[in-house]
Formats: sequence, C-alpha cells, structure tokens
Amino acid sequence: MKKKVVKTILGDLFQKIAPHISAVVLMEPEWNCVGQITYRNGRRRYFRYSSLDINPLGSSEISKDKDYANFFMKSMGYPIVLGKKFYSTPWCRAIGSRQNIDAAYRYAKSLKFPVFVKPNSGSQGVGVSKVYTRRQFYSAIKFIFTRDKVALVQKPVFGKDYRVVVLDNQIISAYERIPLNVIGDGVSTIKKLLAKKQKQFIVSGRDTKIKITDFRIAECLKHQKLTMKSVIPQGQQVFLLDNANLSCGGDSIDVTDSVHPEFKKIAIQLTKDMGLRLCGADFIIEGSISQKPHIYWILEVNSAPGLDHYVTTGRKQQKIVENLYLKILRAMEK
Repeated sequence: MKKKVVKTILGDLFQKIAPHISAVVLMEPEWNCVGQITYRNGRRRYFRYSSLDINPLGSSEISKDKDYANFFMKSMGYPIVLGKKFYSTPWCRAIGSRQNIDAAYRYAKSLKFPVFVKPNSGSQGVGVSKVYTRRQFYSAIKFIFTRDKVALVQKPVFGKDYRVVVLDNQIISAYERIPLNVIGDGVSTIKKLLAKKQKQFIVSGRDTKIKITDFRIAECLKHQKLTMKSVIPQGQQVFLLDNANLSCGGDSIDVTDSVHPEFKKIAIQLTKDMGLRLCGADFIIEGSISQKPHIYWILEVNSAPGLDHYVTTGRKQQKIVENLYLKILRAMEK
C-alpha cells in the first residue's frame, strides 16, 4: 500500500523562493513535512511544518505553553486575559493537585458565564470553546482533556481579533481575523451556505476543511436559536464559531499598512521580551489597531506563526507571504 505524502505549503514555498538568495531546500520525501535549507555560505537551517530554525528553544517552548507565557507577560506588565489553569483527573493524581475539572467549574462560576475554555498547548483553535452553561462547560473541558492534560478557563474579552507577525525589529504582517461565518441569501440553509463556502476554499486553493460536525458550531448556533437547517435572511451574517483562527474557517483582512505606530512598538517589544525573533502576537483590541492603544489584551504569542491559511486567501496574499518568507529565509541565515 502506497503511503500518503503530506503536502506542506511552507515546504513548496521555500523551494520556490530559496533560489532568489541562492539557497537550496531539501525536503524529506516520505512525508514531505520537514526540510533542510542550505545557504551559499554553507550554513544549514531546518524546519518542520511551520516551526522554523530561527527562535531560541527555551523561548519557543514557553510560547507554546499559554499559561507560562501569560505568567511572564503579566510579570512584565502586558495586559493579559484573566484566567487560571486546571488539570485532568489523571494529571491531578500524578502531581497531587486539587485543580481538577470541578475546581475549574467553580472558578468559571466565579467569573460568571459565559467563559472560554481552551487547551493550554496546541494551536489552530482546536478545542477553544465559549460556554454558557454547566453542561456545555463539562462537555468542552472533557474534550480538551482528551488532547491536553492542562486546560485554561478565561474571562471573555471583547474587541477585534488581530495577529501581528514580527521578525526582529520589523512588522512583516498584520491581519484582522474574523470567525467562521456565513452570509444569508434568503433561500439557502446554513448547511448549504457552509458547503458553498467550502467549495470556495477549494477553488482558491485553501486547504481549510470546515467540520460541520464540530460540536462548537452546534452550540454556537443553539445560542443564537438557529440550526443547520435555518434559512438566513438576505445579507445577514451569522457567526458559527467564537474563535477566529483561519484554520477553523475564519477570514482575514490585511491591515499591515494601517497598524498604529504604538501598536508596532508594543508588538516588537513583546517579541523581544519573550526572547523571540519571529513571533505572531495575537491582540484583542477595543476599537481598531489603526488607532492609538487604549484598551487591549495580549491573547497569546506564537513562535511558529504559520501563514499557510493566509496565503491561500487570494493572489495578493500569496505574493505578500512569498515576500515575508523571503525575509524570514534571509533572517535565518544570520
């Protein structure tokens, strides 16, 4: 039986642009998800999926752990989202902690519903849920504990969701992230509108797969008193998830050229303070990123801010991402 080859957009992209700086990319052929970059000076760098050989290991590991990252960001005075970590039952037993699922629920009640629950590690919005009831809470956090031994319970914050990508002392990309949504045509059901959106993804080359069986979509619709069979009036927008990750079907709006200078300074300094060279800083902002900072929160930092989904949102974005990764390739040579 022939093994399935895992295609990676980043590997293909590096192979395309590396010749511009006389570098050579060698991909491991069996799975095609890891690669070696050889520069003309003989230096070699490596990557696996979107994890690049550019950030220090310790800083990268901290950024992957949301609770640890929040601890250090808070200690340095950055505004973070209020929340606490809790552990799965087996892990509570292993470390002798009482911060179990029931303690998590009591904490959620003290914050007052709704709250967000999310895995402490992981990426791409997997397991992130906004919950309104006890039933939803236990269902969501049990799902998290099938994948992660640590879960976060956080108070919701409201505003626009942005990712700002920093490379050394420069903002190389910034975009607003909009959660998975459909716009009604007065005739089609939500299920049909989602199917249409999925087809549009395929046509554009975007490999995002909308999981219509995702329990979070059902819960989000239920809270709006809707189902997959509901027909949405012409022009009305309905959100189907509360997290705005592009990997979950979210949309993006490029705002690189309109980021306020103060937000640029914050993102660049945050990257340095977290010991990173390349960083995707996620902000929730009341107002707009083009305005002077007033009320905002750092949602998280990402040491491997893959632009795989962003690159497939249009030809303009594809060219932008090629230029961005060319800068990253040059930076990795140093």
